[in-house]
Amino acid sequence: MPNLRRLLPSFRSLVVFEAAGRLGSFTRAGEELAMTQSAVSYAIKALEEDIGQPLFTRGHRTVALTDTGRRLHDDVGRNLLQLAHGIDAARLKPASNVVTLSVSTAFATLWIAPRLQRMRTELPDIELRLHTADRDLDIVSEDIPLGIRGGRPETWPGYNSTEFAAEEVVAVASPGYLAAYGVPEMPWELLDHHLAHLDEPYRHAATWKEWLASAGIPEVNPVRGTRANEYVAVLQMALDGDAIALGWRHLVEGFLQTGRLQQVTSHCYRTGNGFSLIWPEHKPLPQTCQSVRDWILAQSPAKGVTGLERMARIL
Repeated sequence: MPNLRRLLPSFRSLVVFEAAGRLGSFTRAGEELAMTQSAVSYAIKALEEDIGQPLFTRGHRTVALTDTGRRLHDDVGRNLLQLAHGIDAARLKPASNVVTLSVSTAFATLWIAPRLQRMRTELPDIELRLHTADRDLDIVSEDIPLGIRGGRPETWPGYNSTEFAAEEVVAVASPGYLAAYGVPEMPWELLDHHLAHLDEPYRHAATWKEWLASAGIPEVNPVRGTRANEYVAVLQMALDGDAIALGWRHLVEGFLQTGRLQQVTSHCYRTGNGFSLIWPEHKPLPQTCQSVRDWILAQSPAKGVTGLERMARIL
């Protein structure tokens, strides 16, 4: 075998390079690795000198991988991940009752959190760990056993899945908003109201334009309102009486039941998609994960939620 120490750059420089290329920023890479921006820049420069050509193009406060850098980054990222998995698999691990679940921030806040007390009561030997991210993760590569995904099963090759809620979207507002600005009875009347818009940066989410089109009002692009890139913030506008928002029924049902929100018009946009639990099909699902999966699937979005009033007060 060749002398790897002579062939390979320092492991530290490869880790820094992977982070900088993935994040597209020396500053953000430094924040992730607890290093200064100058230390990241120095490590990248040393790696470039070792290889003999630039790996990044530098702009004003921006960096981008060169063609060589992109090819190398693909190889480095893939092999570092494989190495990390190999080391993790070799570690002696104690038996664990911790189950990690990959979810969106909105689902964690609006669906899981109000049910945690009930889950702890009914699954007392299991500790749930919520892994939230801006985008849907590849839970196989992240070694996460369970995830919640919106969409259709054919878009998740390599996973088993079971749907627990259809995607149904209604317009919702607080009683205070409706008392102040009137109650729209027909979908087209919403165009005269202040609307809360979700600018979802990574996952597709139904828009007001799509919702109105499904109600028979095509070629309309409502722009009046306030925008946010987090659904929890959008729903908060509705709860505070500032706007009318789109409400995914499985997330807002509890607020509708308690009267914190009211459905505006009778129209419901049924997208044909659903929200499902997914888990890798290539390996057995541990019993603790099966218990969490089955518990979530047993929860009907239409049922009352233990602790919902507490959650409503928090929001």
